[in-house]
Formats: sequence, structure tokens, C-alpha cells
Amino acid sequence: MTQQLPPGPLIVGFDGTELDAATAARLQHPAVGGVILFSRNFADPEQLKALCAALRALRDPKLLITVDQEGGRVQRFRHGFTLLPALAVLGRWYRSHPDRACDLAYRHGRIMAAEVLGHGLDLSWAPVLDLDRGSVVIGDRAMAESPEAVADLAGYYIAGMRDAGMAACAKHFPGHGTVAADSHHEVVTDPREWESLVEDMTPFARLADQYRAVMMAHVCYPARDERPAGFSSRWIKDTLRRQLGFSGLVVSDDLDMAGAATAGGLDQRLAQAFEAGCDLALVCQPDSAAALLERDLDWPMPDPSAVAGLYGQPMATIEEQTQVPEFRAWRESLQSIAERNHD
Repeated sequence: MTQQLPPGPLIVGFDGTELDAATAARLQHPAVGGVILFSRNFADPEQLKALCAALRALRDPKLLITVDQEGGRVQRFRHGFTLLPALAVLGRWYRSHPDRACDLAYRHGRIMAAEVLGHGLDLSWAPVLDLDRGSVVIGDRAMAESPEAVADLAGYYIAGMRDAGMAACAKHFPGHGTVAADSHHEVVTDPREWESLVEDMTPFARLADQYRAVMMAHVCYPARDERPAGFSSRWIKDTLRRQLGFSGLVVSDDLDMAGAATAGGLDQRLAQAFEAGCDLALVCQPDSAAALLERDLDWPMPDPSAVAGLYGQPMATIEEQTQVPEFRAWRESLQSIAERNHD
């Protein structure tokens, strides 16, 4: 029976390729607003569609169903999906053929979004607006080294997502690409002066009216605040909201990451993220999500209409779209580029 519940602030991960009773019960907790799927939740396209249908049936309004389907080394669904090239391919093309690169960026965003939506999900946490300037974890996930190139390419990428029926989530604000360390595994500090940080923010600033959500970086920028950006009201309320004029949803990156450790334990991380101005928080590890949901915490609820703005609105079924020769050609060209650039 579908439970009537407004969306909560947690986007959580779970194990398995189908819902068991314990997982279904956990996802009906009032604090849950959505899920993030990983390769551990995927066997094949038909299984994925069945899983998403089961997730949608749990609640009304439905859970937000999300994934990281960037392409390259961050593509959770592969079997039965187009193999997508890493976004850095766009920047390499942009240096010599900017028009062709922007066209490819549009196709990349359009095909990615159409396939994700076509299997029952709502959102891929995309695009990456970080710069490719030496980060271990970002690297070829970034579109280019130049902030102007990233802004140009991402504008076309977002247009492709939008035309497929998917909202965009820009990440990782204010920019993770220039600091080498990986915030998944260690506390990360970017010691640069404010002027350099402003340059990294250029794509976020130029496109602030084109994405509906933004994911924060678990990086400390002492020039602005000693706390990681996702726990800093200076970054969220002052810089992102007031300075850039962003009015959509703010999402923490995964609270299990080592880069969030300076905020304390999981309870403290969650409380500080909300206090700083995050509307939603990612908790990707199933055990962590289960532990949080067992506690009697004060859950600030996000705006239901803003969450609804992240629901997928596919322009057509994936079966209908694959009947269009141009759509098939785009998929084949992306697959070919990915295969040629595979390391």
C-alpha cells in the first residue's frame, strides 16, 4: 500500500537489486526523500525498471530516484546502456573544434538523461562543473581546464538533459578540481587565495539559472571558511545564495566521505549541513542510513515543490526514442568515442 508522506531531506543508498521488507520499511521513514543507486543495485535493464517501479510505489509523493551516470569511470549502469565517454573528451575537442565539442556535449547530456529516465529514474547528479586542474578524484570527470570552456560546454550539456526531461545538478561547489587530494579518503584543504577560488566558481556563476540543484564539495577553503564548504553558511547562504543568486536545492555530498570528518560524527555532520543551508543530504552507505533513521533527530523538511522539480519528465519512452534514426546515431557515436578513448 502506498504511504502518503512528503519528501524528507535524506537521499540514501541501500543494498541489493530488489526491495526486501527491511529496505522498503526504511525507505518509508519520514526523513527519507529519495535514493541513490549504484552498480550494486543493477543487474540488467529490465531488473532496473522493476526496481524503480517498486520504489515509486512505496510513497506518494514518490521517492526521488537518482544515480551518478557521468560517463567514463563514473557510470553505474553499463550493460544495456550506451558506454559514455569521460567528459574530458569534450574539452579536448573544444581546444580545436569548439562548435563540434558543444554539439557533442549536448548529445552526451541528452543520451545520458534519456537512458536514465527511460529506465524509471529521475536524476543523474550531473553535470560536473569542476575544472580539470590536478585533482585525483575529478581528473577526466571534468570537461576542461578552462573555466570558460567548462561553462560553454556545460551549458550545452544541461540543454541536452533538459530536452530529454531531466533537471540538472551542478557539482561540486565551489570547485574541487584544483586540489589534488581525494575527499572520499582524506580531509582536503584548498589553500589558495580568494581570487583563485572565484575563477573556479565561474561555471557555477554563469549557469546559476540553468540548474535546479547544486552539490557541495567536502573541501575546506580557508580563504572563505575553515569548515568544508558543505558545512559552511558563508559558502551556501552568502556566496551561493546571495552572491550567485542561486534559488534551487542545495545538496550535501555523501556524509560518509572522509572529507566530512572535520564536522564530527554522522549526527554532527548532518546537523551542520542543515544548519549551513543544505536542503538535502546524501548518505550512501546503507548501514549509515539505517543508523541515522533509528535515531530521534530533528529533521528539517525540504520544500516539496522544489523536490518535485527534480522528478524526471521524459519526453518519450526510451523505446520510442530508439526508433528515431538521429537518436540511434547519437548513441552509436558516443559509444564509438568512448571505446576509442577507453584507458
